[in-house]
Amino acid sequence: MIKKFIQRLFGQGDAAPSEAAAAAAPAVPVIPLGARAEIAAAEHRIDPKLLDANAVRVVRTLKDAGYEAYVVGGAVRDLLVGLRPKDFDVATDATPEQVKALFRRAFIIGRRFRLVHVVFGRGREHETIEVSTFRAYLDAAAAEQVAGNERTSKSQIAQAGEKQHVVDAEGRVLRDNVWGPQIEDAARRDFTINAMYFDPVTQTVVDYHGGLADARARVLRMIGDPVTRYREDPVRILRVVRFAAKLGFGLETATEAPVRAMVPLLANVPISRLFDEMIKLLQTGHALASLEQMKRFGLVGGGTPIFPVLEAALGGSGNAAAARAPFVRLALEDTDRRVGEGRPVAPSFLLACLLWHDVQERWTALKAKGEAPFPALQQAVDAVFDARIGDISGRGKLAADMREIWLMQPRFDRRTPSGAHSLAAQARFRAGYDFLRLRADAREASSELADWWEDFHLGSEEDREALLADVKPAAGGPRGRRGAAGAPAAAGDAGDEGEGPDDDSAGEAPTESEATDPAAPRKRRRRRRRGPRPDGGAAPAAPE
Repeated sequence: MIKKFIQRLFGQGDAAPSEAAAAAAPAVPVIPLGARAEIAAAEHRIDPKLLDANAVRVVRTLKDAGYEAYVVGGAVRDLLVGLRPKDFDVATDATPEQVKALFRRAFIIGRRFRLVHVVFGRGREHETIEVSTFRAYLDAAAAEQVAGNERTSKSQIAQAGEKQHVVDAEGRVLRDNVWGPQIEDAARRDFTINAMYFDPVTQTVVDYHGGLADARARVLRMIGDPVTRYREDPVRILRVVRFAAKLGFGLETATEAPVRAMVPLLANVPISRLFDEMIKLLQTGHALASLEQMKRFGLVGGGTPIFPVLEAALGGSGNAAAARAPFVRLALEDTDRRVGEGRPVAPSFLLACLLWHDVQERWTALKAKGEAPFPALQQAVDAVFDARIGDISGRGKLAADMREIWLMQPRFDRRTPSGAHSLAAQARFRAGYDFLRLRADAREASSELADWWEDFHLGSEEDREALLADVKPAAGGPRGRRGAAGAPAAAGDAGDEGEGPDDDSAGEAPTESEATDPAAPRKRRRRRRRGPRPDGGAAPAAPE
């Protein structure tokens, strides 16, 4: 019995059985436990300056209490290739309850995977270090199996009671809270480059699967059988895409081969989890590279609608797709640039960019049916959000921010005194203006209009008066105005909440196509510099 256990532990078996016996015996997958290798600082060359002080503090506290503790996963991978990790995770042999007892602000979270969040600081400046307990590597055959999938089997999981290892009919792990040794914890991780452990106290890297060699060779390799690992968690397909795009790594042949065939498994993953993964793909500074990888593996435009947002923004063909492409590309480039500069990015802004043309198409269709322009826009916004975003965590805040950005766009065409001051005073004005600037850079809106609003936003009261006088129609001149879509706007529409049709009617501005006084002097302020566009023009200012 002990001999068999040792052989299984190291991936060895008894002498080869007869062919008949082998055919009769059920297939038992070999556990890829690997072998422990300790790598000293002189070899791994991790720069201690890239470490996070709070992560080191968590590791030191756990070690001082007598536990093992390491920085783990993606943070170690990034440190090895000279990148400063965005997040630091810690793995330990202490249970969640033992971890929680060591820190003043620590919280046990999750049911599928129980973790501890150790929080430092408060407000926007707070930092969370995620601490996980080493988990055992368990074969799916030894788990409690439930019918259905993660979306449909919640009640059955609840009926499993205190079962700590549960899988669905496809072999996907739905609950995994069985603690084990570090060697098994490494085996249950997905890629070799994510299965390394770094002790910042001793400056030692622990590697069980050749992750350091793969990191230096820039190769993404799955631990164990790739098909089995993708079935355990189909989101690993998206992680393949993200790491390939972010790191520029190539995929090992066996890791890449089944990806396309496994894509339909993502249909069983909850919408909220897919949405979170999409945001990671688009907001980690490599959105364009991620998009190319997604197209390569059929995650976009491949017949399986995994990401409705991206299908709306990038799907289709012909003139409609060609018209959307410049604006979407500029939005992705702008996001990548902001991340590269270490500036924050808001999911609501990027999503508003990706879905803008979908909103426009529905808006136009509703107006063609006789709906008034502004109510039509509101209905289009609601319909697009429900169809493309769905029921996700934080839906209310996300919807509110996207709605504000979209509903501001027709208001930019109405440069009345009270309307302009009211719009510029809104908390989300900057995001709305940056959206307008993107539209102008994509030649979907007037550059003169975007310049005017930038001058107005940055100008003094005297500057603003001059700008408003510049667009005021001449006495007896045309007073009609046109909406953002080019159609005449109805009185009181275009989203100026609280403004009636007669509000400042004498000062309503014509659009750029209507006459203004060319002789009127115009005071201009220096504009903020924007990054270069691929075609040599000015790139959009980043949203704040």
